[in-house]
Amino acid sequence: MSQSIIIDACGWVAVIDSGMNFDLELERTIGTFELILIDSVLQELKELDKTRTKRKSLLISMLESKSTFTDFESDFSHTDDKIFEIAEKEQYAVLTVDKDLKKRLFKSSIKVIEVSKNNHFKVLENL
Repeated sequence: MSQSIIIDACGWVAVIDSGMNFDLELERTIGTFELILIDSVLQELKELDKTRTKRKSLLISMLESKSTFTDFESDFSHTDDKIFEIAEKEQYAVLTVDKDLKKRLFKSSIKVIEVSKNNHFKVLENL
């Protein structure tokens, strides 16, 4: 069975900055997966990408080509709230390095995937 994973902006930045082979590492860590991208994360990434050099590009077009977009309706305006709501409702995992979001997800037993210091993915077992 495939694991659906919502990508958070800071999680994607950590992936790009690590230089890892994203697909191979994620498959090694969790198996078959589907990436979920929400519009507010995409907008955050586009804004961040404007401040980076071409060598440090966030490869947004690659992320878009690998992702499924969700048109999940939410009453929340903050991206982290949207991510939490979708993950909780749909039983999706979340790729993030945001400390506050990780705590919130972990407390609700939502699977959290992060980029570890050795440039691999890690599924959080505890905080």
